[in-house]
Amino acid sequence: MILTVHSDVARRRVEDLLQEHEEQIIARWVQIAKAPSDELLDIYRALRSALDQGKGDLADVRGLLAELSRTRARAGHPPSDTARAVFGLKEALYEVVAADGEAEALRGFIWFSRLIDDLGLLTFETFADAREKIIMDQAEQLLELSTPVVKLWDGIVAVPLIGTLDSARTQVVMEKLLQTLVDTGAEHAVIDITGVPAVDTQVAQHLLKTVVAARLMGAECVISGIRPQIAHTIVTLGIEFGDIVTKASLADALAHAFRRSGVQVTASRNSRIAVRAEGV
Repeated sequence: MILTVHSDVARRRVEDLLQEHEEQIIARWVQIAKAPSDELLDIYRALRSALDQGKGDLADVRGLLAELSRTRARAGHPPSDTARAVFGLKEALYEVVAADGEAEALRGFIWFSRLIDDLGLLTFETFADAREKIIMDQAEQLLELSTPVVKLWDGIVAVPLIGTLDSARTQVVMEKLLQTLVDTGAEHAVIDITGVPAVDTQVAQHLLKTVVAARLMGAECVISGIRPQIAHTIVTLGIEFGDIVTKASLADALAHAFRRSGVQVTASRNSRIAVRAEGV
């Protein structure tokens, strides 16, 4: 009971110092933290309000610190900046406590120091969560940029794939391909894997899923870029593409799509390619 009474007295002494020396503490805190005074002032007043109520409810303080951490994470600041700003309040208060010199003030400072340490750890956790979300968003954006769907000809689209084809990327490929088929009304799609370093059973399954999805939309798919090494691997692994048309190069696949679309491709005398639709 005696310890509880002493703790309460020490805590109240710190609360009194925070109130009596508010301007001095905030000015010193801003100097130490090197942060905008309005940000720190809002946090300080929210902390004072929570302590004055005596309920220990720091929800508002935690909310302000979490938002500060997220904002700084998006701006590219290191997590130590925000934590250092929070810990700076201890140093600013200690100068007042040391000048006061009372034993209860020193005991209360120990309690206050632990409170600030917990809030500082909160900023690290919030920062880590915010950075993880930013990285995931950037990864999704890069994934979309790395899987373009381009229109090669009226009724013919192509998906040039570069790099490893995993489940997440397959989902993006299917979504973009299907949306392009809807937008353009294309009936032929060329999936070019020239830039895919290797084709194993998993990659083949992903390709088959993409082809099946496109077929459900009424589009015929051709897989191009089957190099000799990839062809050997496919045969060795016993992978079967069934009735899916495969071509060695994108040019061969495009020529096949032209023929299926009723477009004739012929070489003219000056070695250029002449393309015309049947019936023209």
